[in-house]
Amino acid sequence: MSSPAFLPRFVTPCLTEALADSPVVLIHGPRQSGKTTLARVVGEKAGYAYVGFDDDVLRAAAQADPMGFVADLPDKVVLDEVQRVPGLFTSLKAAVDRDRRPGRFMLTGSANVLLVPKLADSLAGRMEILRLYPLAQAELAGKPPGFLGALFNARFRLGMGRRLGRELAERIAAGGYPAALARSTPRRRAAWYRDYIDTLVQRDVRDLARIGALEALSRLMALAAGQTSRLLNVAELAAPFQLSRPTIRDYVVLLERVFLLDELPSWHSNRLSRLVKTPKLHVGDTGLACALLGVDAAALAADRALLGQLLETFVYQELRRQASWVGDPIAFHHFRDKDGAEVDIVLERQGNRVAGVEIKAAATVTAADFRGLHKLKEAAGKRFVAGVVLYDGEATASFGEGLFAVPIGALWEMK
Repeated sequence: MSSPAFLPRFVTPCLTEALADSPVVLIHGPRQSGKTTLARVVGEKAGYAYVGFDDDVLRAAAQADPMGFVADLPDKVVLDEVQRVPGLFTSLKAAVDRDRRPGRFMLTGSANVLLVPKLADSLAGRMEILRLYPLAQAELAGKPPGFLGALFNARFRLGMGRRLGRELAERIAAGGYPAALARSTPRRRAAWYRDYIDTLVQRDVRDLARIGALEALSRLMALAAGQTSRLLNVAELAAPFQLSRPTIRDYVVLLERVFLLDELPSWHSNRLSRLVKTPKLHVGDTGLACALLGVDAAALAADRALLGQLLETFVYQELRRQASWVGDPIAFHHFRDKDGAEVDIVLERQGNRVAGVEIKAAATVTAADFRGLHKLKEAAGKRFVAGVVLYDGEATASFGEGLFAVPIGALWEMK
């Protein structure tokens, strides 16, 4: 296998396609997820110059005279970490309005620039946005997977696969950041993740907002790691701090902006009124979560409750990463009613096809495990295409029309 830092990214064809017809293309995602590497690899082949705003001199020059800075740029250029110079967006808009040739500007950003005030409007209609996640298990395997296609076509080949066992805990604890995966031992990977959180909070968060209690954010991230895959409970997150619930809620949003946390909204249907509307909270990467919680693969495998929690986040993030390179958008939700029936992940494709994924760390599946999927099927009606229980077993088996038990490894091993 290639070094994780240089593995081909499956979103590359989407980037090439976007550059062919959009004046500006933004690659955004967390720091150290591989955005710069992707932009430079694609850019070098296509003759792009490179400007990185982590450089103090270049950043100061762009801030001092944004219009002149943009006017002096080459015809095709990569602008790396563009969120660090928010004043540049108005000048980019003016440049694009004068010359709308496709592929002029390839931008990268480690904060969600669409949530930063005024930036979203500046390039509306002129910019295509691609999200780059840390490495998916499928990218580490080097094989584009067929799981999402099988899910939305309800076509799973019945037969035997393999149980992952201890390997599953190892994958969860390793996470997907290329620089962490390049380290030789789990202990060194965990050290990288801890340093990453500290650096990110001190750097990007300070750029985005004036926060007096920066040290609280690292503690909040550790608490959020313990809440991953659960319904968001701001009161519980706020309890250890001398800060108000609204302040903690704002901090959660801030951590979302730097891609450390995700909120998974609830799925709604006019057919059912007794649905829980609270979003679920997911940490952006399970390697980060394990480092924050101080658990390695062995400790994770021994703690079945925590394993179940982190496995749900692991599967959710793998599906999000795979969805980022398919042709049409997939919306993600969770499903839970007030009687306790739930589906961990609901995927909605093109607004008219709904599929559900329930996740179990166990090696067996029974008909009772499909209770939530039956409820989702009833609520979605004709839009429902398939429901899957992913589990750590060996057999792919049918549990009724459109309902399947599938080994977790099929997520990245299925052709």
